[in-house]
Amino acid sequence: MNHHINHTSSNRKINKQHSSNATMLACFVCVFLLVLLFTSCKKAFLDVVPDNVATISNAFTSRTEAEKYLMTCYSYMPIDVDPTYNVGITAGDEVWIEDNAINMRITNVVQLPRGAQNTSDPIANCMNGARDANANYKGIRDCNIFIENVSNPGKVPDLDADTRLRWIAEAKFLKAFYHFLMFRAYGPIPVIDKNLPISTPLSQVQVKRQPVDSVVNYIANLLDSAAINLPPTINNTASELGRITQPIALSLKARLLVTAASPLFNGNSDFASFKDHDGVALFNTVYSVAKWQRAADACKTAIDLCTAQGISLYKFPQQVYHLSDTTMTQMSIRNAMSEPWNNELIWGLTTNNMGGFNTFFQRMGAAPFDRTFINNGGITYGAAAMGPTIKCAKMFYTKNGVPIDEDKTLDFTNIAALRLVSHAERFNLKEGEVSARLNFDREPRFYADLGFDRSIWYMANSPSKTDENTFYLFARAGEFGQNSIVPICGYFMKKIVNWRMDWNTKTFPPYPYPEMRLADLYLLYAEALNEANATPTADVYNYVNMIRDRAGLPTVQSSWDNYSINPDKYKTQAGMRAIIQRERSIELCFEGQRYWDLMRWKTAARELSGNITGWDRTGKTADLYYRELTYFSRRFVAPRDYLFPIQDNDLLNNSNLVQNPNW
Repeated sequence: MNHHINHTSSNRKINKQHSSNATMLACFVCVFLLVLLFTSCKKAFLDVVPDNVATISNAFTSRTEAEKYLMTCYSYMPIDVDPTYNVGITAGDEVWIEDNAINMRITNVVQLPRGAQNTSDPIANCMNGARDANANYKGIRDCNIFIENVSNPGKVPDLDADTRLRWIAEAKFLKAFYHFLMFRAYGPIPVIDKNLPISTPLSQVQVKRQPVDSVVNYIANLLDSAAINLPPTINNTASELGRITQPIALSLKARLLVTAASPLFNGNSDFASFKDHDGVALFNTVYSVAKWQRAADACKTAIDLCTAQGISLYKFPQQVYHLSDTTMTQMSIRNAMSEPWNNELIWGLTTNNMGGFNTFFQRMGAAPFDRTFINNGGITYGAAAMGPTIKCAKMFYTKNGVPIDEDKTLDFTNIAALRLVSHAERFNLKEGEVSARLNFDREPRFYADLGFDRSIWYMANSPSKTDENTFYLFARAGEFGQNSIVPICGYFMKKIVNWRMDWNTKTFPPYPYPEMRLADLYLLYAEALNEANATPTADVYNYVNMIRDRAGLPTVQSSWDNYSINPDKYKTQAGMRAIIQRERSIELCFEGQRYWDLMRWKTAARELSGNITGWDRTGKTADLYYRELTYFSRRFVAPRDYLFPIQDNDLLNNSNLVQNPNW
């Protein structure tokens, strides 16, 4: 993907090179056509009129220059690899960042869960790219420029026909993706299918928001059009990993349609009065089960294509040195996210950083691994200031595969009760040490995803070469290293650390951010199919059970039949809905999906309100450390907070726009 990344700075130079000789024209376009009314000629968020008309033809005089412009279209990808930019991670309830964290960016996106969103200068403004967001409308503008020029057979004369079709398809996909990102955040948005010439009348420049269903159909059709000419896989892995393929396009369509079929956008009466200035309803408040079936069909089509291309659930291969079955299962779970370009990855984002989350770990500069503690596991750019909450820890199943409050054989009433680690538990916790009840008898994903006091943390450079007598984590006050900080709630994001990271040399294999992997697609399919039918079908169970099997759990049927206080739960649509939603939250933990899931499910008002709690990291002994403390009280205002606000200035500059309700 180096070829992809290295063009970015050149691409931006192309966009800016005209400024010295076209200043007056640019200002005229900005002031008159975009109605900015500012003497500085600052652009509005809807950058639909290209401001480089005078020199844009230079970008399409050769294949080399055109490819640079295509990389410009890619350059607007979100910086999801950095959790302090990633709304899906930071604004959710899986992790928390303490105030005044050392070296941590406690700005913008980090302030979303603290109630700082506003209309004067919105956080994560993904329309114009302000405050830690990507400038999606600018990206769409550049995609439109590229498509218009490369579609002209008289342009780029040295470009062969097949490559021309592929590049146009990539730009179409990116255009669809940037629309999707805004749809997910704002709901009804203005659709920009084509750029407008500088002679466009003012009335046509002031675009309107389109109804939700129209936006969804537009994006879906664009993805279908793109998929036709996209390659089924990347053959040139040396320079093109991260470029768009057919499986990526169809998987995004599946995610789009599941989002559109979900309660936020399907029959949502909360926005019944939400209309534009002409009285056009922007939300369809009539529930449609057909939307779920359409989504299920799209998911299955994407799954079949992925299967045909060899994409499958990741399994950790056998190693030279013997590892226990416990560790082998955990490594399959961990590496499904952090093993570079593994066989489960459908789409990895590489535009901004090929290092994955590992980059933030190696910046910490803390002490190396040793036998008594591991100096990693939090977001280490801020010295482990970000980490999972106790709520996140509670979310994982028991070892029997059911929620901790449903298991009839295990008592989790007192999560802080102290317990001694036995020899049989040595691959999960340090034998002979004491930990809290919450950390015992949990499913493999709990131990694979979370690091915590007295937990085992197997790495490739294990001093014993195996998982016997390997690394473990001591995290009580005074135990974690002279210059290191335990995350505020006491848990670490173990899952995001590649198992080959070497803390002595601060080296690691880079991996792309997993924007979409097969487990995600399987669970989307199970969800859509469950909602499309009155009772769960065989495939609903099958696709959830494939995920559970990789996670070392019994089937849904077996777990609920044998261990749940509610054994018939999985037999109903509502019960299976709850199971699938929890399964997604566990399987995709720390991958930026739960926040957006909570929004589309309309459960955010419940899940994103209440206390943020964690252990008392100032405690030096077990009884003092394992005290649940409240660090912050969150408040989610419904239905207002389900949609991001549009900036006040954009409403003033475009009288056809309307604000989202209650902002």
